[in-house]
Parts: sequence; structure tokens; C-alpha cells
Amino acid sequence: MNPIFLENIFKFYLMEDAYFSDLSTDSVTNNEIKTSIIMAKEDLILSGAIFIEPLFKIINEKFSVEYLHQDGDFVKKGEVIASVTTKDYCLLYLERICLNIMQRTSGISTKVHKIAKLIKDYNTKLVDTRKTTPGFRFFEKYAVKIGGGINHRMGLFDAVLLKDNHIKDSGGITNAVKKAKANAPFTAKIEVECSNYNMVKEAIENNVDIIMLDNMGINDMKDIIKEFKNRAIFEASGNIDESNIVEVAKTGVDYVSMGSLTHHACWVDINMKME
Repeated sequence: MNPIFLENIFKFYLMEDAYFSDLSTDSVTNNEIKTSIIMAKEDLILSGAIFIEPLFKIINEKFSVEYLHQDGDFVKKGEVIASVTTKDYCLLYLERICLNIMQRTSGISTKVHKIAKLIKDYNTKLVDTRKTTPGFRFFEKYAVKIGGGINHRMGLFDAVLLKDNHIKDSGGITNAVKKAKANAPFTAKIEVECSNYNMVKEAIENNVDIIMLDNMGINDMKDIIKEFKNRAIFEASGNIDESNIVEVAKTGVDYVSMGSLTHHACWVDINMKME
């Protein structure tokens, strides 16, 4: 991970929370060395512990972190995740930011782990989307990986995905793909969103790398995969959840993308108490 990126974003988070100062902390602390214990208050898949150290570096005080669990571990309710020792004002300034990151990312990892287990016996991989919290995408996509999922493109800059409005704006799939091949870097894969058989056929004829089967029925996906299996990578997306993901995986698609991995994941309960 780029340490400059982490340093800058953590400084932004601290400025958001303690713009001029922390009135509560600055009024009562004694500038003494203390230890805070980070504990799971419910069963969870841990994520975000890796960010404790780069977060505490931004205040430029000596600190130490003792880890009892690492990201990816299953942590039971009541188990200690880690302890942080430094000056008391540092613990109080950064407590909420630390917990916000870990509660959010661990919630996503826990959800992804549960769903990924449903399709572990199939050759279908679970993938996230760009439906992430503004300013927190890096952490949410990291959490998806920790939970056992795979990242889709990080943003608009690292792959071509021609969706319905791109296709309309270009006058059809063929024109859109030709323009993409002419203007995008040759290293970028091209994916086309298709909602019916004819769109898939046209995309295949234009030799695209990936086809997104958008909001298609199970039988339609089965037929398309059977006919075009080795012609492109296939991704299923739209209205997929725990109740139907196994049936989708049975169609033979290579990937299933779910926005709900991030936008419907609940925070988990983790606390941070000073000894």
C-alpha cells in the first residue's frame, strides 16, 4: 500500500473530526503513556487492523501496537484484537477514526465471507462494484478481498466498461467498441454490458474481453454461456443476492458482481477501551 496515500487520507480524516482541536481531550488529558484495548463485541471476520499503525503515525508520537489477530482471522465475541500504547491524547484523538475504519471494513469482510462460502464449490468468483462510499473506496475494496472476494475495477481509470448510456451515446455496441479500441490504452480490457442475447452476440462479434450479463434470467444466462463460453469472460450482475447466487453460479458464469457487498454491509461492533 502506498504510505503517502494512507498518510494523506488519514490526515484528512483527522481534520474532519478534530479540525482545530479535540475540546474534550485537550481539556482533560495529562499527556501520559496509556494503553487502549481493541476488542470484538460480536463474531466477525477481522479487517482493517493493518491500518492501525499508519493511522497512529500521523500524530508523530512514539507508539506500539500488539496484535492478537490479523486481518482475515475469524474473531469471536469478547476476543482482543490488538492493543495500542502511546500518549493518552493520541489514543483519544484517533479512537473514533480507528474504530470507524475497522467496524466498517470488518462488516464488509464478514458479509463477503458469508456469501463467498455459498459458491465455493463452483468456478464462479465473487466480485465487488464501484458502489462504494465516497472517500472510502480503497478501504471497502480491501475489505472485499479480505473477506474472500475479488475486486472489479478500482475506478473509471483502470478498465473500459461500456454500459447502456455509453452504448446509446455511441450509436450501438459496434461503434462503442471501435471507439474504445481506438482511444483506450491497448493494455486496458474492454467489457460491455448486455441485457439480451442479441447484444451479447454483437459484443462477441466485436471480440470484447468481458461481457456483463445485466439483469438476465437464469435460463437466458445458461443458454448464452453454453453457446459462447470460450469466446469471452462472463460476469453476471443485477438483482443478485444470497437467495439466488448459487443458481447464478450454476449457469457457468466466471464472475458475479454484487453492489450489496459494500452498500448493504452492516458495521460490526468493535470497541476501544483505555486501561
